[in-house]
Amino acid sequence: MMRYQEIYPSAPLLESTGAVSAAASSLLTLEYFEAPAAEMPEHVFTQHHVLLNLREEPHRVENTRDGVHREFLFDRHEIVVTPAGVRSGWRWHSTSRVIVITLEPAALERFALLEVGVVLTSTQLQSLPQFHDEDICRAGELLLDALRTRAIGSELMFESMARVFLIKLLQKYGERRDELSDARSRFTAEHYRRVLSYVEANIGADISTEDLAREVAISADHFGRLFRQVIGQTPHQFVMSYRVETARRLLADARRTLTDVAVSCGFADQSHFTRAFKQATGVTPGLYRKGLASLPP
Repeated sequence: MMRYQEIYPSAPLLESTGAVSAAASSLLTLEYFEAPAAEMPEHVFTQHHVLLNLREEPHRVENTRDGVHREFLFDRHEIVVTPAGVRSGWRWHSTSRVIVITLEPAALERFALLEVGVVLTSTQLQSLPQFHDEDICRAGELLLDALRTRAIGSELMFESMARVFLIKLLQKYGERRDELSDARSRFTAEHYRRVLSYVEANIGADISTEDLAREVAISADHFGRLFRQVIGQTPHQFVMSYRVETARRLLADARRTLTDVAVSCGFADQSHFTRAFKQATGVTPGLYRKGLASLPP
């Protein structure tokens, strides 16, 4: 799979790959380029790309998109979105200062559903040749700042700003609809909200696929297939992930015993809690709590 920087005529001055947490990398990747006048050959990528212009002065740019050639002045805080599957090539006539945000379509779709509460169409992002948005560009610059400083807390800042950037992008420019285009896959954002509310309210109890399916009035077998297709996990895996994440928060309270945390999060017993937690995090609940205690206040 070809990456953007393999086509671009110069190496990025900064890139997030290998420099931020896995959680942040799963949301997006960032590359920052300053390249002299040059051209980038046409190519079809499997990812979406969002280009943010940081040059103070407008500069002349040419873009060919699916055979249509366009020449324009690229202004400060202007953005170009190139969706996956679009053949695009570039030529610029002055030194560029550009942030390139790369988004994996499947990851973006899942983020849109889980974090924003919408289901995107198959095109996912509008093919916008050029538009101005200072707010989105500022979010991109904050991402770049977090990557550039590499100070304590910069990874957390990068991940947080990545979420902000995606939410801003989706709220303004994502194509929305109430349900998936496949008639067989009628699992809507409202269905997800009902499932999540049920899991939150019943985290300390046994939760079955049948229980969740009943909440959204879909047969258990059909619900299981749709849920995995949309969320990327089986209902059981999703519930277990939620139990572990809840346990991580509760373990920060030193007054709560491990047994109390296990019961509160709906694990069958202490050993079940330990196995599930270690499988998800790589450490036992006890060691995880010790690690929290060793952190500076």
